[in-house]
Amino acid sequence: MVQVLLLNLHPCSLKGSKVAPLPPRQTLVFLIALFGLYVCYLSFNQIRLENKGGENGAEEQTGHVCTRPVIPDEELPYVHFPEPEGYNRAECSCTPVRFFVIVSMQRSGSGWFETLLNSHPNISSNGEIFNRMDRRENISSIVQALDKLYNLDWFTSAAKNECTAAFGFKWMLNQGFMDYHDDILSYLNKKGVSLIFLFRRNTLRRLISVLANNYDRDAKQLNGTHKSHVHSEEEAEILAKFKPELDVSTLISNIRDVEKYMGDCLDYFNTTRRMILYYEDIISNRNALLQVQEFLGVPARKLVSRQVKIHRRPLPDLVRNWEDVNSKLNGTEYARFLDGADYLK
Repeated sequence: MVQVLLLNLHPCSLKGSKVAPLPPRQTLVFLIALFGLYVCYLSFNQIRLENKGGENGAEEQTGHVCTRPVIPDEELPYVHFPEPEGYNRAECSCTPVRFFVIVSMQRSGSGWFETLLNSHPNISSNGEIFNRMDRRENISSIVQALDKLYNLDWFTSAAKNECTAAFGFKWMLNQGFMDYHDDILSYLNKKGVSLIFLFRRNTLRRLISVLANNYDRDAKQLNGTHKSHVHSEEEAEILAKFKPELDVSTLISNIRDVEKYMGDCLDYFNTTRRMILYYEDIISNRNALLQVQEFLGVPARKLVSRQVKIHRRPLPDLVRNWEDVNSKLNGTEYARFLDGADYLK
């Protein structure tokens, strides 16, 4: 620290001195320069103390330095930059994320479809989050679960790294989706969520799969364990041995009710950004999965699944009372379901 002493000397005492006094202007410049050096000294010490805060502080300062991509105006409502509470997206905080939901019905291929999506490095689909009653007991609990998920604070085995570019889940029609359709429609549109409707054209095959799955839920044919999906040919063959008997007296009304249910769903949500997909199309159209990836805004990849189809045989081999079923549907608008060719590759 510099101290400046001002001496109160008589002007006459300077006579005869060999050192000339400093002009007032030079003194002022000298004092300003000295003060500047002092400020720099304090600032240097302050920076050094802040740097001792640890590596975490440094990461926090540099973790969000990135450039957000240029996004077309029409896509802006569906592109998001979430900030999860549970972790830091770090260098991918400027990677845009598309929110999606797979809307489907049980035994329509949605489980297989979701495993295909999750094989993509940039897609995370988090299963049936509303299979629990407490999450869908009212619209408030539904919104609470949706807010948590779309903030990327939902952790499942499907969770990817911070660079996830498409994030969503699977929602069955009977899990509150239709019960609160007006409120859900409003939420999804405000949130900018894209919908993938996945249904099955051949609702007769779906019915057979539902009955077989219900049977195994009680019978537990695989070593005392119920499995809705399998990963080996052997397990698939065991489950496919069971042949349900269809109630032909209610068969046509059941098929009609299911088709109306799907139609009502598509009507309720016709103002959303959506894609309508059918199980049979995924099997027969090799471009179907490319279109899904384009819809979700992710790079095209070959999608794979370890799941093995259970009911692959012709329809007459899958139903105990096939002759009755065939007779009931022949000559009706649902006779087209008797031909299983649309299911096969």
